[in-house]
Amino acid sequence: MSNNDFLVLKNITKAFGKAVVIDNLDLTIKRGTMVTLLGPSGCGKTTVLRLVAGLENPTSGQIFIDGEDVTKSSIQNRDICIVFQSYALFPHMSIGDNVGYGLKMQGIGKEERAQRVKEALELVDLAGFEDRFVDQISGGQQQRVALARALVLKPKVLLFDEPLSNLDANLRRSMREKIRELQQRLGITSLYVTHDQTEAFAVSDEVIVMNKGKIMQKAPAKELYLRPNSLFLANFMGESSIFDGKLENGVADINGYSVPLKDAAQFNLPDGECLVGIRPEAIYLAAEGSDAQRCEIKSAVYMGQPLGKWLQTGRGKDLLVNCKPEGF
Repeated sequence: MSNNDFLVLKNITKAFGKAVVIDNLDLTIKRGTMVTLLGPSGCGKTTVLRLVAGLENPTSGQIFIDGEDVTKSSIQNRDICIVFQSYALFPHMSIGDNVGYGLKMQGIGKEERAQRVKEALELVDLAGFEDRFVDQISGGQQQRVALARALVLKPKVLLFDEPLSNLDANLRRSMREKIRELQQRLGITSLYVTHDQTEAFAVSDEVIVMNKGKIMQKAPAKELYLRPNSLFLANFMGESSIFDGKLENGVADINGYSVPLKDAAQFNLPDGECLVGIRPEAIYLAAEGSDAQRCEIKSAVYMGQPLGKWLQTGRGKDLLVNCKPEGF
């Protein structure tokens, strides 16, 4: 491990009875970065988070935080905080007491506790909320209180367990921006779990896609989307139309259509049978009579921005296209 390898999982396996849910997993998160675990339901992402937190013990393997083996350490001894989906706030306590609860358990004095609570609430734009109660604030504000409660402890590692799932679309967008801003400002090494791809892309330095207890690919969001390393990733990350093709000299033949692949030479793609994935935003609808492949519009769905259209190619498969809604 290098000095920059802050959270390290080595050869981690987790089984419940005969069911193996994490299969010999290796994972390294660099100091001060945020990495998101993404994948279909049941892929093992939440189990990984629980193993890091100390809420589950691995069947085999080791977990290191800042060079220290914490595999057998309790959650209290790992210097970790978790922001939960359910907020887990105490309704009988004021906002200030909720945020300062962990400090009180650590024996921090009242004066210092009040100052740190004040600073934490200012970080999440809730200055002056100390004396309010949980039922007096909105869901988005409750999530910010939960975030402040974690930040006030200044943990080595911050874990997020699908923290925005209970919020509406606008609140999710503003909260993920706030989470990313604070993580970058404070430099806390963070592990985030979500099923929402947009959320994962927005908050992360790197995204890890899991399936069946294994890591399928770890990369920055742009690389995952544009250069998936498998058919599973191509189908999972966004929408794609997948065609059988044949590659020759950087040009894919798809049932008689010629599609130049600009990255073929860069990646030394060999000639021969291949699968070609086409993102809907890479297709443009051309005017009648232009030098373009002819298709028939099979269906159109108005989704605001953009408009989705399914085109019937006449070659056995349909093609999804995103376009501006003016022509709907």
